[in-house]
Amino acid sequence: MRKLSSFLSVIFVIFGVVYFLQLDSFNERNGEFSLPYSAYAQEPSEDVSTVIEMMQGDENAPVEFVEYASFTCPHCADFHINIYPRLKIDYINKGKIKFVYREVYFDRFGVWASMLARCAGPDRFFGIIDELYRKQSVWADSNKSDIEVRKELEKIGSLAGLTDEKIDQCFQDRDKLELLIEWFQKNSETDKVKSTPTFVINGEKYPNEKDYEKLTKILDEILEKS
Repeated sequence: MRKLSSFLSVIFVIFGVVYFLQLDSFNERNGEFSLPYSAYAQEPSEDVSTVIEMMQGDENAPVEFVEYASFTCPHCADFHINIYPRLKIDYINKGKIKFVYREVYFDRFGVWASMLARCAGPDRFFGIIDELYRKQSVWADSNKSDIEVRKELEKIGSLAGLTDEKIDQCFQDRDKLELLIEWFQKNSETDKVKSTPTFVINGEKYPNEKDYEKLTKILDEILEKS
């Protein structure tokens, strides 16, 4: 059984770093957010260039498809449950696109989910985020206490083969937490991401495209020109 004191230490660390996230600037209906909080961010001990890009597909594919998403965003869950599997079969697995997943943080629950997914490493990252999105309504519930959310995330981590000790270690990694938040902020400002999910395809930003046929039309047109 995990000690309550260990869990509370995680809460204090995350609140200390994530406090600057201005949640009142987040519109839950459309997933919009602003970035007014840079002055509150703590300097990470490492450079953001050390953060591992989580990607699938051919590194040298003619199309780079970057998804900016939040683990607590319902629209992102819809994309990953209904559209992403088809995209993976038709484009990622065939070497047509390099798919890159970049986290956006709206709240502490989303940060915890990100730390859990990255805790498993690149090989198991996408398997964990699949579970996170499929079970989003279970763990990302505003009516749940922090302890209840933590327990639900632990269940997902355990299914991926993570031990309790490994999960504790990942959640208490303050340096990694600060680094990820700095990385998120830099990416969002660079690509001017204002909502989730946002897609950046070969450097061009696209809004949340819910229609798979429209999305594939965009990709096919880019592939024809490449």
